[in-house]
Amino acid sequence: MSIHRSDLSFLYRSDEGEIGVATWWRGALILATIFAVLTLGWVAIEPYADKSLATTVVSTIVVLTANLYRLAYGFICLMLLISLYNLSAKRWRNLGRPSSFAGILPVALAIAGALNWLEPRVGGALPHALIIVADVLLVVIFLWTLGELGGLRAYFGPLRR
Repeated sequence: MSIHRSDLSFLYRSDEGEIGVATWWRGALILATIFAVLTLGWVAIEPYADKSLATTVVSTIVVLTANLYRLAYGFICLMLLISLYNLSAKRWRNLGRPSSFAGILPVALAIAGALNWLEPRVGGALPHALIIVADVLLVVIFLWTLGELGGLRAYFGPLRR
């Protein structure tokens, strides 16, 4: 099954409309795949991003490229979070729930990601317990979102509608 450009525009650029569970899964997996590929690239290039530019020309180009990737990665991650919001708002609306619930997971992802990125860079000024709380809260919100939007709630006995 192919996805046309108009489908992508409908799914990710606007929060209007409604979609079913299969469309939500397909759209969410596309976003997760893009994120995973970009993150693998970041993991590979990240060690070069924190080096000094005051070295050889070749090293300067590598460091500059790594930092440009860092900027692009951050921007694309923000766009992916916006796309996730737009996709999920359609599904929440389809379930008869407030579409504003769609913002919960992207905000939790952004906060947990930012805290995990910031912690090693501030030298212990950020309590590690805060990171753990943010990560646990993110997992709870993620599982709740999958249960509601992904149709998994029907498979858990007492939670069945």
